Parts: sequence; C-alpha cells; structure tokens
Amino acid sequence: MGQQNIKTTKDAGAIRRFTRHIIEDMRALDFMLAEKMFETDVQRIGAEQELFLVNKQFQPCPLSEEVLALSDNGRLVNELTRFNLEINLDPLELTGNCFSAMQKSLDDLIGYVRGLGDQVGAQIVLAGILPTVHAWDLRLENMSPQARYFTLNDTIMGLKGGKAQYHIRGVDELFFQHDNIMVEGCNTSFQVHFQVTPDTFAHYYNIAQLVSGPVLAVAANSPVLFGKRLWRETRIALFQQALDTRSSNLYLREMSPRVHFGTDWVNESVTEIFQEDIARFRVIMTSDYEDPFEVLERGGCTTASGLAVA
Repeated sequence: MGQQNIKTTKDAGAIRRFTRHIIEDMRALDFMLAEKMFETDVQRIGAEQELFLVNKQFQPCPLSEEVLALSDNGRLVNELTRFNLEINLDPLELTGNCFSAMQKSLDDLIGYVRGLGDQVGAQIVLAGILPTVHAWDLRLENMSPQARYFTLNDTIMGLKGGKAQYHIRGVDELFFQHDNIMVEGCNTSFQVHFQVTPDTFAHYYNIAQLVSGPVLAVAANSPVLFGKRLWRETRIALFQQALDTRSSNLYLREMSPRVHFGTDWVNESVTEIFQEDIARFRVIMTSDYEDPFEVLERGGCTTASGLAVA
C-alpha cells in the first residue's frame, strides 16, 4: 500500500503484460535466494501502530492531514481515512534490550502525536475498532486525499458490482450495505515485523501461523461495531468481507476470499506464498515497473509487485 503509482485498467493486454512482470519478479526473487543475496547474520524486529483521531466526544475526528502538516517526523504517515494515522517504528536488532527500547520509542511517538493533535483539537485512541464510529463517518469525504486510495476504492467496488454487503453475527447480529471501502478504516492494529533468514523463513512462518490463534484470543480488542455486540475480534470478519470481491457464483465454487488464513504450511521458501496468490487471484491493478534483473545488475533491489494481486 506504500506505492503511489498504482493504476486501474480494463485493458486485457496491459493486465497480461503486468502479470508477466509479476512472474518475472518471482524469477528474480528465486535468483536472489539462490545467490544468497539476503542478510543472514542478523535478526531484526519492527512494528507499526495504527490509531484513531477523536474529538472531545470521542467521535471520529477527520483531521489527519492537519496533524501531518504539523509533523516533521517521517515515521508518522496517513492511513485510509482522515481519522486514522500510522506510526512506523525504526527496526531494531533482536538483541539486548530491544523490546524495552521499542516500547520507549512507541511511547515517545504516541506522545509526539498526542501533542500534535492537541494543536488541532484532536485526541488519540488505541482500539481495535472505535466503538463510536458510525456508518456516516465512512463516506468518501473522509478518505485520505491520496490517489491510490481512490483507485483502490473504484477497483474493489467495481469488482463487487454494486454496494458491498456485510453480515456479522455475535451476541447481536449486524447486516448492512455500504458503497465504498471506507469500512476498512474501522480497523486499527499494532503490527509486529520480524526479519529472519531465507533458510529459516518456513520454520518461523509456520510457528507464527500456529500461535496466531492463541495470541489473538488473549488480545481481542474489537467486540462492538455500530452499537452491536459481535465477535470478540470483529476486525477479522470485517476486513475479510471488506476486501471480498467474489460474486455469488464464485462463493458456490468455493473460491478463496482475498483475505484468508492460507491453505497449507510453508515447506521450504517464502516464494510458495507469492506463487499461491498469483495462481489464485487475478490482477486487479497495475503499476509502473522495471525489468528486475536490470535493477539487480545496477546493484539495486528488485521489488515484487504483490500489490497488484494481494
């Protein structure tokens, strides 16, 4: 989601060319793995913290652009909506007091953002889903003014063929329709990153998959949406349905949603994940691209175009 130069197109030729480029990216990644072009002598951790901006009544406050205008810290960036922001922490080597150092860095940055918010009349809240958010807050006027977000909205909603339908059942039951992707802005999270070596990726990835259920169970933080008591972790159902582009006939064919837990363990390499996504999901957007092997020859690093198939 960090790229700005994404495009939507119905040109079958352009989509085929971009798909071939994605496959070429995979060949380049295989080459880099075979030639051991990745670091193997260090492990690092990193994280990002998403947050809500609210007013004195704890209602969503669409002032992210005003906060960012006051900021001189590149680690603070916008998110999908004008009432969300994201803090990116610097990566730290997994050694010594790295966890306490990360906590201090996060506390300092949250304090920094809180100070900026005070200047424009906004407070910050850390919550999985803000209980006070309403469907009215999820209108396009509250979308961050970035072309990539509007492109993503037009593409996803075009694939849905009309309004998106949401149905979540918990203690209460919620059924509603919405005409844009802003529903994703109901979700925020603390996301942890872990850099490992190519040879140990499969092992650590499978461990992460194994422990995600218990970790999620003790960290559930989104039981209420639109005044309804739903899942203890409603973000899962909400995000999955927000990005589901399948039509009813694809549901019947048991096609995978674009947000899913995966189909199997990783056996050997990270490329297995990319290959499965490329095989399962068609390209919905394109971007500018270069020949990845030419980039490698210049001493650069090729970047997979997973944005287009995620």
